[in-house]
Amino acid sequence: MRTNAPQNPHLQTKNLSIGYSRKKQLPSIVASNLNLKLNPGEFVCLLGPNGVGKSTLIRALAGMDTPLEGNVQIENTDIRNLTPRERARRISVVLTESLPMGMFSANAIVALGRHPHTNWTGILSDHDRERIAEALHAVEGTSLAERQISELSDGEKQKIMIARALAQEAPIMLLDEPTAFLDLPRRVELMHTLRELTQKKRLSILLSTHDLDLALHCADKLWLFGKEGNIIEGIPEALALEGSIASVFASESLDWDTEQGSFRMHRTPCKFIWIEGTGAERIWTRRAFARRGYGLSDSPESARFVVKIKKTAKNVEWEIIDHGLAHPFHSLESLMGWIARPTNRNGKHPDPHFPLK
Repeated sequence: MRTNAPQNPHLQTKNLSIGYSRKKQLPSIVASNLNLKLNPGEFVCLLGPNGVGKSTLIRALAGMDTPLEGNVQIENTDIRNLTPRERARRISVVLTESLPMGMFSANAIVALGRHPHTNWTGILSDHDRERIAEALHAVEGTSLAERQISELSDGEKQKIMIARALAQEAPIMLLDEPTAFLDLPRRVELMHTLRELTQKKRLSILLSTHDLDLALHCADKLWLFGKEGNIIEGIPEALALEGSIASVFASESLDWDTEQGSFRMHRTPCKFIWIEGTGAERIWTRRAFARRGYGLSDSPESARFVVKIKKTAKNVEWEIIDHGLAHPFHSLESLMGWIARPTNRNGKHPDPHFPLK
């Protein structure tokens, strides 16, 4: 019988304050009074502007840095009361600056993850080798096992570092900017892999990233780290709707578009259009006009242009209605080329009948 009883978190903080201690000076506080939870089977993305303290938080949660106040608990045990071996069995960490080099094979790097489980001799058992093979398979890195780590791309190295973390068999995985040096396909691939691992192995994964779009698509929850040292928690959709994402990343040059779920360059429109059409064509037509300083009008009558999107089974065409005249276009590029043409003093194009195609 299923119950709705709350699950015990793998990791939680109680009144945690993080920052830097300095000799003969007051500590520099990055964030304070943090009460956060990481639950089993939960993939959480940590986002915030540069320099707010995301890496500092990751290091504090991993027990690598001492909190200024409060504590970090791993399965209800203060992390400071765990021995290094016990901590390594419960938390695995992947730091961007820790990407390995040298003459080690990928398999040897992953094998390091078994160190917390081996005896004083460090000899790997058959069970250890099975865990290493499983970890490589989980990140689709089996074919990389015998290659030298120095020969791998950044994306392949990240796979190996995640495999090493998986080989630890720790229920908690903390990753600091693992996608920082990856191209878009590799970022998508890595985020998909981590989400799959979270669900299949019931891990608690916290990943810091600047990739808001991927985080919105992949994360179960977001931790938004604000400039004031506060962290807002919630599911991506709720944080987008209530304006929390906009407030954390607010700037004079960016606006948060709630409908599109993304940021756009802040421009106060001085001209307005009316768009008749639906679907992806409408979205991208609107974006193309917004780039040129056009906003959406409240009605066709008050619009500078009426833009009609006409879709057939074979193609898409656009039509501009300008001062009662219709101008057809076979592509969005040709339409925007016409919009970009110089205007005369009356605000009309020199040749209003010119249908650039």
